[in-house]
Amino acid sequence: MYTPDNYYAQINSLVFNTLPEALRKGHDFVTKVTSNGTNWTNYHSSETIKKTINTYFEKLADFVGSTKKAAKTSTRKTKQKDTAKEIMVEAMRRQSKSKASKVSSEHEPTMVERMPDEIRFIKRFVNLDGKSKTKEEVLSFLNSLQKSILEKKIRKTSTYAKQIRFIQDSLIETYNEMGTKIAFQLKPETLEALSKIANDEKVMPSVGFIKRYINLNGKAGMKEKAKLLLGQINRAYEKGNVKDTDPYIIEIHDIKKNLETFISDKSIKVLKIEKNSLNGLEGILGGCSCHNLNGFDDDLQGDKPVIMNSMDFANMRFKTLGLGGKWLDLIGDPSTNFSIMVFGKPKMGKSYLCIDFAGYLARNHGKVLYVAKEEGLDKTLQDKLNDKDVKHQNLYVASALPDSLTYYDFIFLDSVNKLGLQPEELNRLKAMYPQKAFIYIFQTTKDGRFRGANTFQHDVDSVIEVPERGKGVQYGRFNQGGEIQIFN
Repeated sequence: MYTPDNYYAQINSLVFNTLPEALRKGHDFVTKVTSNGTNWTNYHSSETIKKTINTYFEKLADFVGSTKKAAKTSTRKTKQKDTAKEIMVEAMRRQSKSKASKVSSEHEPTMVERMPDEIRFIKRFVNLDGKSKTKEEVLSFLNSLQKSILEKKIRKTSTYAKQIRFIQDSLIETYNEMGTKIAFQLKPETLEALSKIANDEKVMPSVGFIKRYINLNGKAGMKEKAKLLLGQINRAYEKGNVKDTDPYIIEIHDIKKNLETFISDKSIKVLKIEKNSLNGLEGILGGCSCHNLNGFDDDLQGDKPVIMNSMDFANMRFKTLGLGGKWLDLIGDPSTNFSIMVFGKPKMGKSYLCIDFAGYLARNHGKVLYVAKEEGLDKTLQDKLNDKDVKHQNLYVASALPDSLTYYDFIFLDSVNKLGLQPEELNRLKAMYPQKAFIYIFQTTKDGRFRGANTFQHDVDSVIEVPERGKGVQYGRFNQGGEIQIFN
């Protein structure tokens, strides 16, 4: 076991650049707060620093111990290694397969910690074959590709520059010619050529599990996905796909513990990863987004367009919702995942307006959830539904925000103030469900002052104010100055 008294003496035989990044960062932290071991005052005076360093000591001891054990098992017929340095170098050598060894009759892929962007996008494109995708999903793929090119993660000098250009041109052509959906069918020769590249490298199972674990953080309704992930980690460990010599085995054990707690404790509704742990895990991934590589990443399908070449952008056609009648006059024709803020004085008709709008969306555009925290599921809400005659099988009402919004296309929050939601929480909610449309209803004081952060008005596509009884006025990017009579 490592202690402040023996730490620097014990680590003389370690090669830190061969250790997992979390352990390297732990050593850097110790060096910083103790002035390279010369002053342990911060350690003894701060419980937080002491706890952090002790945790690092435990993880380092576990890693060194498990590495030594694995090294002894696999080197019985060879000379026993004499130092911890040699043991860890040998363990890390076995973890990676050389480029030369992968050239075999079965073409074994090279195991890597992070997939190069070019191969990642080629793999996503290959995985489209035989799948049906929407226009928004094709646009999301194209946006992600353009972003990587602009950020120079993919360069003109890349070995696969021609393939990337082919994929980009194909996506643009498909987007412009497709209807609402399209079934991808790649030519056999194209599929074969790109598949060889896509299968050239493979992400280590432990890194894949870390990516999926991070994707569960802070999201509601993740119990089943957590159970699935835990089961797959356990099976991978039993089959030897994840071994004790894995450079991230400590993180995998920590992930298992947190998943087990989350799954077994019914009072925990949302999986939470501590900030320090999350930073460490994201560091392992090199700051990259967590892509699932199934043709599309579900969490990225709602990405708004990034900067693109103007020639490509000018040739693209964007899908709008297709509002009609008085709603077109009021709002204009927004994108399918629009966001609207509605506010006004009490008893002016903002809830009537929103219930009327909810009924229209349910009849014409999809499933709607109206969260009526302001009034609850009582006769007042019932009267408004009947007055506007908006009852419909696609319109659902609730008195509180449910754990998951996956089932719905349009979500009304009436009111944000009663639900106790802050602007940053609304932005996070939108980020969790980027393909959904949100309508936020806010209270104002009797003198018309807005309750809540005024800056939130800049985060939505449109703002509808109800300045006097029965009148709604819209200010936004789709139709500046549209008006509506609420009670007609």
